[in-house]
Amino acid sequence: MFVVAVSLSSQALHYLESEGHVAAGALSYLMVFFAIWWAWMNFTWFATSFATDDWLYRLMTILQMGGVLILAAGADAAMVRHDFTLVTIGYVVMRLALVGQWLRASRSHPDLRNTAYRYASGIVAVQVAWVGRLLLPETAGFAGFFILVAAEVLIPVSAERRGPTPWNPHHIRERYSLFTLILLGESILAATNAILETLHVPDLLGIAACGLIIAAGMWWIYFAHEHQHRPGLGGSLLFGYFHYVIFAAAGAFSAGIEVTIDATTGNTGLPAVLAAGTLTLPIALFIGSVWWLTLRYGLTNIGSLTVASGTLIILAATLIPGIAVLGSAIGITVAVIASESCRAGLRGARW
Repeated sequence: MFVVAVSLSSQALHYLESEGHVAAGALSYLMVFFAIWWAWMNFTWFATSFATDDWLYRLMTILQMGGVLILAAGADAAMVRHDFTLVTIGYVVMRLALVGQWLRASRSHPDLRNTAYRYASGIVAVQVAWVGRLLLPETAGFAGFFILVAAEVLIPVSAERRGPTPWNPHHIRERYSLFTLILLGESILAATNAILETLHVPDLLGIAACGLIIAAGMWWIYFAHEHQHRPGLGGSLLFGYFHYVIFAAAGAFSAGIEVTIDATTGNTGLPAVLAAGTLTLPIALFIGSVWWLTLRYGLTNIGSLTVASGTLIILAATLIPGIAVLGSAIGITVAVIASESCRAGLRGARW
């Protein structure tokens, strides 16, 4: 169900960018994407911590899925008209369903009772505030959004200090990898749209081919080195929270492909540099974020410089009209070469 919310938010971002509202669209996208990502992340970490699969757990999960659909239905209104009513309702449904799960965990795991209570009480308090935010004037509501985001991300920090939950590192890596694949799948869909339109505009065939290369390159880089958690609460939070940047960049990339198609077919009046930036900036941000989180620990200095060079090629392509997608494909290929040499070096070190 989360893929529906991601797809609709990416479509709304594409619409806003093509209409010339690049900055406002990016900010609205990041706000809506926080709700998707944070609800998904909390559900994921809870699921990997407690091996529960009875009928009540499944019903609560279905309730959370319903919340995702409500959120997805409100994504366009939130991003285009700044009406966060449906997004908030869907988000609150998902979060309150998780409260029920934490209360069940408090009964079945007495040693984690204080942790579970902190999670449950913190989530309830913040959800009340999210609903109250809908009643505020627009400016106050905008500021309140970021205050409540801070409150949300501090809940695990506070709760886990009462006793760490027994999450499974292997399951966490698997869930994060699968969500990355879902996001990159959106970009494959965008490239497919380019292929379908080549019957009318042959120039789009190059965009489709380059889009596929870029998506494959992003996949390659993300999976080039096994993601490892640093020890302790801080390492887990760093891994979990920093993926917001990686996931948001991957989702914005698919919108950038669609904007590139619009620019080629004359369906947008967006200046060439801005149109190119909707594609190149998310790709560069994705590569830089993955490098910072994991690749840099396995790369030599030359390898890191190679990744940086590939990223600079992508950013430089923004300034040259007509070659943004080709430059991005070349740049990410350079970064892939570096990540592959990193992977080979790690294999040798293990031996």
